Amino acid sequence: MVTDASPLLTHDGLEFCQYMAAGSIAGSIEHMAMFPVDTLKTRMQAMTGLDPGHHGGVRRALGSILKLEGPSGLYRGIAAMGLGAGPAHAVYFSVYEICKEKFSGGNRNNPAAHAASGVCATIASDGVMTPMDVVKQRLQLKSSPYKGVWDCVKKVLKEEGAGALYASYRTTVVMNAPFTAVHFATYEAVKRGLTELSPVNSEEDERVVVHATAGAVSGVAAAAVTTPLDVVKTQLQCQGVCGCDKLCSSSIGDVIESVIKKEGYRGLMRGCLPRMLFHAPAAAICWSSYEASKSFFLRF
Repeated sequence: MVTDASPLLTHDGLEFCQYMAAGSIAGSIEHMAMFPVDTLKTRMQAMTGLDPGHHGGVRRALGSILKLEGPSGLYRGIAAMGLGAGPAHAVYFSVYEICKEKFSGGNRNNPAAHAASGVCATIASDGVMTPMDVVKQRLQLKSSPYKGVWDCVKKVLKEEGAGALYASYRTTVVMNAPFTAVHFATYEAVKRGLTELSPVNSEEDERVVVHATAGAVSGVAAAAVTTPLDVVKTQLQCQGVCGCDKLCSSSIGDVIESVIKKEGYRGLMRGCLPRMLFHAPAAAICWSSYEASKSFFLRF
C-alpha cells in the first residue's frame, strides 16, 4: 500500500503513472472522435489565395473533401494523431496534476496555480506531440504527396532535416501557453461554479455533465483567443507542401505579417469556427474521460 509520504502520491490520491494512463486515455478518445473537424480546420488554415476549401467556409470545405476524396479524406493522418495523442496527453495531465499540487499551496481553488500548471503541462507535452502534429497536418492536406505516417517522416527527414519536425515548436508553445492557461483556469472555475449551483455529496460524486459543460466552455474560450497563433503554426508546419507557401522565416511576427499582407487581419482568424467546433466537444470529451478514468483508478 502507498503511504501519504510516498512521492508518487498526489493530492487526489493517485500515483504518477495513473495520471499518465488517465491522460492518455482521455487524449486518444478526444482526438480520434474529433479528427474530421480538425482536418477541416487544417485545410482552411493552410492554404491562401483561391483554394476552394478556404473561401467558402466550413460547409464548402466539407463538401469539397467529400466530393473529391470521399469520407476517408477526413481521416487522412489519423494514425499520426493516434501515435502522438496518447503519450502527449499522458505527459500533459500528469505534469498538470503535479504542478497544480505544488503551486496551489493547499488552495484547491487557486486560478493562478491552475493557469501556471497548464503552461508547464503544455511546454512538456508539446515536445512530445509536435513532430507527430507536423506529420498529421501534412497528411491532412489536399493531394498530400505522402503515403502514410512513416513515408512522411522519412521524406521530411531526408529532404528537410529533423528540424522541420520541430519548426513550429516555438509557435506551438507560444500558442498553447495562453491556450492552456485560459483553458485550465476556465475549466476549474466553471466546474466549481456548476458544483456550487448543484451541490453533491462529495467530489467523487461530481456528475459527468459538470465536467463536460466546464470542458466545453473552457475549450471555446481558449480556442477563440489563440486562433491567430494556430494559423501561424499551421502555416509553418505545412509550408512548401501541396501548394502552401514556402516561408522565408520561421519568426512568428514575420508569418503574421505575411498573412496580413495577403488577406488582411481576417486571415489570422481562418479556421476559427471549425477550431471552436473542435475544441468545445473535444474538451468536453477529454475532461469527462479524464475524470472518469481518475475515478476508476481511485476505486480500484
